[in-house]
Amino acid sequence: MVITVSLVALFGLVLALLLRSKNLGYGSALIAAGFGFFLASTGAATPINRLAQSLIDAASNL
Repeated sequence: MVITVSLVALFGLVLALLLRSKNLGYGSALIAAGFGFFLASTGAATPINRLAQSLIDAASNL
């Protein structure tokens, strides 16, 4: 768990820097995929899934 949280922080920081510098390419796609993969294995996965489901439900009710 400690390694996963560290990797989430690292990938998140690198992805934020890539987005800020507008330097997006194949490397950024790999960073984003790694960030998503490691974020999904943390405790943040459940609230993120609930938020996404709520947004989908809200959009379908419009």
